[in-house]
Amino acid sequence: MSERTDHKGICVLAWLGVLAIPVGLVFAIGWPWLERVKALEREIASLDERIVRHQGLLRTLPGLQAELKQVSDNKDVKNFYFDAKTSALAGAELQRQVKKMVTSAGGQVMSTQRLPSPKDEQPPRVRVRTQIQGMTDALLDVLYQIEQARPFLFVEKLSVRAPPRQRRPQRRGTRQGLLTVRLDVFGYTLGVTP
Repeated sequence: MSERTDHKGICVLAWLGVLAIPVGLVFAIGWPWLERVKALEREIASLDERIVRHQGLLRTLPGLQAELKQVSDNKDVKNFYFDAKTSALAGAELQRQVKKMVTSAGGQVMSTQRLPSPKDEQPPRVRVRTQIQGMTDALLDVLYQIEQARPFLFVEKLSVRAPPRQRRPQRRGTRQGLLTVRLDVFGYTLGVTP
């Protein structure tokens, strides 16, 4: 009887071993697969949330475009920006405007060049570097004209030099003297293509 029980125990152990191998394989393969399925479900839920958020943003786009068009069509706002189709045309307009200010103040434009503007700047900026020469009062008048200009103009950098061998004015207390000024002037444009 003991042989039979031992034989029965061995058979039970053999059957348990045979059943343990497929169960072990199911756990070895199934557990990572279930984890991957859960991770994919979380990713799908996250993407669904992003889609809903982006669809909400897309629904607001026509309203924002209408507001932008209303602002760009507003004459009062346009007075503060250069109205040009390209940044090159806006730069040429800025150079012309600065030259006109300098000559009307009695100064002389020595050189002028258009400077690159930062990319993806909204609204786009148009910049020029100008070197002018004139008497002190004329240069002050240029700065006042820049301050009052429409479209708005801003001075970014300013450097003033006197010629090395300039004679002093005869009278004391006068502000006259020949100066060379280099300044970077910029303004903004609306709806410009680079």
